[in-house]
Amino acid sequence: MNSDKLLAALPAEIDGALIESPENRRYFTGFPSTAGLLIVSRQGSVFLTDSRYIEAARSKITCAEVIEEKRREQQLPEIAEKLGCKSLALEARRTTVANAARMAKILKDIKIIDDCTLDNIIDSLRIKKNSAEIACIQKAQRIAEQAFDHILKFIKADVSERDIALELDFAMLKNGAEALSFETIVAGGVNSSMPHAVPSNKKVEYGDFITMDFGAVIDGYHSDMTRTVAFGAVNAKKEAVYATVLHAQKAALELIKPGISCKAADAAARDIITAAGFGGNFGHGTGHGVGIEIHEEPALSPAGEKILEAGHIVTVEPGIYLPGEFGVRIEDMAVVTENGCENLTYSPKELIVLGA
Repeated sequence: MNSDKLLAALPAEIDGALIESPENRRYFTGFPSTAGLLIVSRQGSVFLTDSRYIEAARSKITCAEVIEEKRREQQLPEIAEKLGCKSLALEARRTTVANAARMAKILKDIKIIDDCTLDNIIDSLRIKKNSAEIACIQKAQRIAEQAFDHILKFIKADVSERDIALELDFAMLKNGAEALSFETIVAGGVNSSMPHAVPSNKKVEYGDFITMDFGAVIDGYHSDMTRTVAFGAVNAKKEAVYATVLHAQKAALELIKPGISCKAADAAARDIITAAGFGGNFGHGTGHGVGIEIHEEPALSPAGEKILEAGHIVTVEPGIYLPGEFGVRIEDMAVVTENGCENLTYSPKELIVLGA
């Protein structure tokens, strides 16, 4: 149980944890909701939620007593006393100053710890995925790949970026995604030089690179992939840039294994791009963790000090972006294994040319 691991990691002087963020509530209970509060203590756990979710919560949550929220100001002190909590840690990085002050006022007789102790413990738990979490991410990735296979048949001249994005979204949702990992990115032609371009009414033109970044969610867990495809024949410069990004991406994947630092994994890709003369055109990190949130630890970046361990899941997504011309990004997800890594992304990534 994740809550058992949390309690084992809490310092002895802290009696419990007060968890409000949707992602961490779901991580510990398996229950998705827009409202709720979880208290985990050494004497038991309580999930407090309002009438909109109470029936569903009681049928789903087995790790905590579920109580309907009527008046938080009265109920929270009563619950804390029942659980023997004289001190509670808050998610300092996931709350507002106003909410932290409100909690301190409601729980005025309880010591509130808001120094990121709880955040650090939860992050250390979430960074390593177990087999059930990995299975969810794999299932989400298969759905995204089905959508990619579909979209290759959909793309044609005069179809807009927005049309492509909507079709990808529909395909993922129709094939079983509970949600989209994020707002799908589709960028064609000159727009592909913007890493996070918003899909526009720009139509596909002959010779364009089209970059698509998208993902699906299964049981709260996200997938993330990017593919850049060509529509019609592309020139030698575009082919060379694509080949450089692919080389860099493969090099990082080959290096990833336990004991490798995140900055070393980033450098494996970045050094190849820099050597090709495009170092100034790769501004973001090589990758990031993926799980119950689309961006988690660890981060593959020049500042990434963390050491990769078995169970980490990271994206590997180097890119080259030439303003006013075009861009290329290729992204897979990989899980770090005991001896290396397993690529969770099966879609082809050699340059695909459509409409030729």
